[in-house]
Amino acid sequence: MPGSCPPTGTPHHGPVRLEAITWERLTDTLADRLLGLEPRDGGAWPRVAFDGAPAARPGELAAAVSEALRVRGRPSLVVGTAGFLRPASLRLEYGHEDVEAYYSGWFDTGALWREVFGPLDPGGTGRVLPDLWDPHADRATRTPYVQLPPGALLLLHGPLLLGHWFPLDLTVHVHLSVGALRRRTPPDDQWTLPAFDRYEAEADPTAAADVVVRADDPRHPAWTG
Repeated sequence: MPGSCPPTGTPHHGPVRLEAITWERLTDTLADRLLGLEPRDGGAWPRVAFDGAPAARPGELAAAVSEALRVRGRPSLVVGTAGFLRPASLRLEYGHEDVEAYYSGWFDTGALWREVFGPLDPGGTGRVLPDLWDPHADRATRTPYVQLPPGALLLLHGPLLLGHWFPLDLTVHVHLSVGALRRRTPPDDQWTLPAFDRYEAEADPTAAADVVVRADDPRHPAWTG
């Protein structure tokens, strides 16, 4: 799963400087920034990642930005990696709480490349599958494909995203300190915490991401601006 990944912007050096912001202003500012985003590879569909542990709720930020883009007349598609989990027989092969499996084998990155990123390559069809697998029923979702018009943005959200060499044009990392992550992770999911410690050490998402949002206090976020 995560390994070294190419920078998508200017790397941060030294301590990350953050400034307070409201979620509403953050959403609007990100949406305004994305209006001018162009694919790095010359394709027709900008691709944005909202990376963060489940407790950081990166999907909520992605959904809010998508709505802000809609109001501005720009279509987007929100895709969560939770819809691309591997079948339980593969995901849970080594038990329900295997940290290595969670870190490197829970998410079907091959399907994400095939069904999401591949169609958005230069000359691609723009025909994207929003999700593939229902982990609760442990079967295919049968969700229909979505045809993205040129200029529509992909807003991908989920944990452990910044280590796959995905062709991303902007990356947003929603960060929680070690203490906040522990406090806000449900008891049944505490076993995943070592995976996020490893992710910090190996992928260094606060340095790799173009935008860092600190969400230790969910009422008062801060960001790199």
